[in-house]
Amino acid sequence: MARNGDLTGEVHYPSQDIIRQANQPDYDRINQAMINDLAGEWGRIAKEEFEWFEPWQTTLDSSNAPFYKWFVGGKTNIVYNALDRHLDTWRRNKVALLWEGENYDQRTYTYHQLHREVCRFSSVLRAMGVRKGDRVTIYMGRIPELMISMLACAKIGAVHSVVYGGFSVEALHGRIEDSQSKVAITADGAWLRGNVVQLKDIMDEALQRAPTVQTVIVVKRTGQPVHMEPGRDLWYTDLMNLPIAAADCFTEVMDAEDPLFLLYTSGTTGKPKAIMHTHGGYMVGVATTLKWVFDLKDEDTWWCAADPGWITGHSYIVYGPLLLGATGLLYEGAPNHPFPDRWWDIAERHGITVLYTAPTAIRGLMRFGDAWPNRHDLSRLRLLGSVGEPINPEAWRWYHRVIGNGNCPIMDTWWQTETGHFMITPLPSTPLKPGSATKPFPGVQVDVLDEDGNPVGPNEEGYLVIKTPWPGMLRTIYGDPDRYVQQYWSRFPGMYMTGDSARRDEDGYIWVIGRVDDVIKVSGYRLGTAEIESALVSHPSVAEAAVIGVPDEVRGSVIYAYCILRAGVEPTQKLVEILRDHVGHEVGPIAKPTTIEFVNSLPKTRSGKIMRRVLKARALGLPEGDLSTLEE
Repeated sequence: MARNGDLTGEVHYPSQDIIRQANQPDYDRINQAMINDLAGEWGRIAKEEFEWFEPWQTTLDSSNAPFYKWFVGGKTNIVYNALDRHLDTWRRNKVALLWEGENYDQRTYTYHQLHREVCRFSSVLRAMGVRKGDRVTIYMGRIPELMISMLACAKIGAVHSVVYGGFSVEALHGRIEDSQSKVAITADGAWLRGNVVQLKDIMDEALQRAPTVQTVIVVKRTGQPVHMEPGRDLWYTDLMNLPIAAADCFTEVMDAEDPLFLLYTSGTTGKPKAIMHTHGGYMVGVATTLKWVFDLKDEDTWWCAADPGWITGHSYIVYGPLLLGATGLLYEGAPNHPFPDRWWDIAERHGITVLYTAPTAIRGLMRFGDAWPNRHDLSRLRLLGSVGEPINPEAWRWYHRVIGNGNCPIMDTWWQTETGHFMITPLPSTPLKPGSATKPFPGVQVDVLDEDGNPVGPNEEGYLVIKTPWPGMLRTIYGDPDRYVQQYWSRFPGMYMTGDSARRDEDGYIWVIGRVDDVIKVSGYRLGTAEIESALVSHPSVAEAAVIGVPDEVRGSVIYAYCILRAGVEPTQKLVEILRDHVGHEVGPIAKPTTIEFVNSLPKTRSGKIMRRVLKARALGLPEGDLSTLEE
C-alpha cells in the first residue's frame, strides 16, 4: 500500500508478515556486515549452505585483478549441490520440475527422477567421448531435455553453450565455431504459437561450416520428418535406451574456478561475446540471491517465465531453484497462446506462488486489459518479479494491482549476463518505488559517475559502475581476455563498467535509465529513453513505446518515438499531438518527441530488449545490419 513516510515520492511498504517471514529480513545489517568483510561473509555463506569435496584456501583472490577468483582451491560441482545432495534428504521425492507444453501436455520430475535422467544422459555423453573441459552446444526449445542436457554437461565437467532455440543459422554457426564444440544437442523442432520452429534444419545448415562437431544428438519433440546424417546424427531416445545410459554416473570433481558454461551476449555491435562463468562462485551467488530476494520456501512453486537459453533461465530456471531444493515450472509456449490468459491459467492450475518475468511481457499482457487475469484465482501469488529492462511505473502498478491484487511486493531486479545474478534489487523487506530497482544486493557497491569518473549528485544521471567484485561475476570473455579488460574495466580503472546509465535519488535508490547509448542529448540535456517511453506508455492509448535520438543540426538530437497502440485505438494526427503534449507534461517540454510513428510491433531480441539501433537505421533510411538476434 502506498503511503507517505521517511522516503520521498510514491512508496509501497511491505507488510509486517512479509518482513517477519523473509529469509533475509534485515537489509541494513547484512549489507553492512558484507561491506565490512566481503570475503568473510561470502565465505561463511559458501561453507554453511553448500557442500565441497575439498575446502578452499582463499575466498577472494584479487592479485590479478580484474581477473578475480573466488573460493580458490575449493573442489565442488554445481550439479552435486543442485541434485546429488538432495537424494539423502526428504526432498528426494519432492517435485523438482513441472513442465507444461504449449499443447497442454505435462511432465513432472521429482529430484530423484531428474537426477536419474541427468545421470543417464551424462553417461551417454561420456560414451560419445565428451570429457572435462569440452564444449557442447545446446540448441532447442523450452523442454525438459534442455535442462537435462545442461545439467548432464556440468555433471561430467563439460562446458555447455546454450544457443536460444530461435537464433538464425548465422548466429548458431558463429557460436559453434567460436566455442569449438565437438557435440551438439538439438531437437527436431519446437512449438511456438502453434507453429513448428525448424531447429534441426537450422542446425544442419549451421554445421555445414562447423567441422569441429562430430556428433549431433536429436530430441524428438514435434515429430515432423528431419534429415539424420549417417555417422553423425543420433536420436536422444535411442541413446537413452542403450546400456551406455547408465544411471550410476559419477559427478566430476571440479575446481571452483573451472568453467561451467559459455553464454553469448548478442550486443548491438561487433562479434557476440562469450561470457564465461565458473562452478564455485556462480553457484554461491545464484542460490543466495534467489533465496534472499524471492524468499523461496519449501512449500513454494516458483515460476521464472524466461527461457533457459538466456542468463535469466540459466540462473533462475535451471541452477538457482535446484540448488535451493525448490519446485520450479517450465512452460514451452507463448504467453498469449491460444488466448491472452494462458499465463494466468497456468499460474492458477499449478498454484504458482512466486512469478518472475520481463516488463515487455507485462506490458504485452496488460494491453489485453484486466478481464483476462480476473478470470483466474491468482490468490496463491505472494511475490512478483521483474527482469530484463527498467519497468515503467505504469506497468509496475498494473502488475502490482491486477496480478498481485495489491498484496505482492515486486522484486525489480537489475543484473546482466556478465554479472551472473542479481546486483541491484529489493529484498522482500525493502520499501518499493515503482520503476526503481531500489538498492544494491547486500555487499554489492555501486556508484553513478560523470564523464571524469566523479560521483554525480542526487537525481543526476551518469554511468552505473560496480566497485567491488562479486561471486557470480564473469571471469573473462572466452578466448579473448584483452577484450574482457577493454570492454568492462578500462573506462574507469578498478571499476566494472556496466554500460548502463542510472541516477541515484535522495534516498539512495537506484533508477536504471538504460544503456549508455540509449541516452539522448537534446540541446545539452541528457534524456533517458526509458523515461520518455514510460511517459508514453502511461497514456491510456499506448501499449508499448520505444524512442531513439536522431541527429538534428540545431539541437544535436531530436526524439523519434515508435508507439504500439492499445486494441481499438485509432492512429490519428490528433493523437500524435495529444501524446506529444502528454510527454511534455510528464517529463518536460524538452522531452517532446519531434516525430511519433505508430507501428504494430517493435524489433526486439529474444530476451525482450528493444533493438534501438534497428529503429535508428529505419528512421534514417540506413541498412539495418545483422538481424539474427531479433525475435521475428
